[in-house]
Amino acid sequence: MLGFLTARQAGLDDPLRLRRAESTRRVLGLQLNPDRDVDRIHGNGINTIDIEAVEGRYMLSGGADGVIVIYDLENFSGKLQYTCKAVCTVGRSSRYVHKFSVETVQWYPYDTGMFVSSSFDKTMKVWDTETLKPAEVFQFEGNVYCHHLSPIARKHSLIAVGTTNPKIQLCDLKSGSRIHILQGHRAEVLSVRWSPRYEHILATASADSKVKVWDVRRASGSLFTLDQHNGDKSKASSEAVNTAHNGRVNGLCFTGDGLYLLTTGTDDRMRLWNSATGENTLVNYGKVCNESRKRLQFTVSRGCSPEFVFVPCGSSVAVYTLHTGELVTMLRGHYNNVDCCEFHPDYQEVYSGGKDCNILAWVPVLRPSDVEEDSDHEVKVKGHNNRKQ
Repeated sequence: MLGFLTARQAGLDDPLRLRRAESTRRVLGLQLNPDRDVDRIHGNGINTIDIEAVEGRYMLSGGADGVIVIYDLENFSGKLQYTCKAVCTVGRSSRYVHKFSVETVQWYPYDTGMFVSSSFDKTMKVWDTETLKPAEVFQFEGNVYCHHLSPIARKHSLIAVGTTNPKIQLCDLKSGSRIHILQGHRAEVLSVRWSPRYEHILATASADSKVKVWDVRRASGSLFTLDQHNGDKSKASSEAVNTAHNGRVNGLCFTGDGLYLLTTGTDDRMRLWNSATGENTLVNYGKVCNESRKRLQFTVSRGCSPEFVFVPCGSSVAVYTLHTGELVTMLRGHYNNVDCCEFHPDYQEVYSGGKDCNILAWVPVLRPSDVEEDSDHEVKVKGHNNRKQ
């Protein structure tokens, strides 16, 4: 630590190097925190969670019971032991509640005054956070598996929506209407993600084993379809040509810089792709258990070196090194299958939700040296005070 500080002070080191090193150390020290609880509100499994990027303070969750909850993650008590309280809830008693399972929740990227939810009741709702009433409701022909707002878009306000219909719907927040469809998949669309690097680039994953990358400004179909064999026809059977997985593809996640795309499938595989060329990087993560029939929400760290992937794996969260595929650790604490996890980049914490109706907080543990330094400091202060007396 002192070496980093000295090198930065002397101008010999990149100022971000210390931050990356400390972020990495904190991620490697993640453990289930016995001092931090999250209010248990959901009466059924938790399908989706999202932490807003503006303050990093509020977290949304959506459950199989149709309920949506907003939590305050801030600790105002000053005590080590505290509970992240549910600030407000769209519960079963609300006339606006989703009738069936909530599959995706997402904060509006620029403001906590709005969030979006989608459900198996064939609707997507745009909510006013103050009133907890929908400002807009989009109706679809089939169950809605997923939706996503671009985290960086300035030139459009489109929400990409995946449903039981193979066509991807693009809904415009400004006009409140469905303005475009993207055709190419042959089965339900289980996951959609906008690139965090280019605002018009969209990735979609389907039960037809395919992942397509689109430029939504083009009307002539997808830019390319990911191929697990990188175009080598000798390795692929006739059915496996241009497929990303040998099963349903139910998870998508871009890295923080948007240069790579991760996919998960029911073939128990996770793959890392170059998002610009569509090339399979062939990183081997081994077997990644995936029995989910619906979307699997996994996440990637930001600001670390190397970066890490957090992916639900049965009743645990598996942590992998992004570019080597090494399994770093398994975060165990849930009593049933984990369906979603979210990384908090400000504090290097992970929150996970599962079928046991719990949201667990995985927090970096203090190093022994930090504790020793604190106790040494206290001893010095006491000694100084004694000398004063």
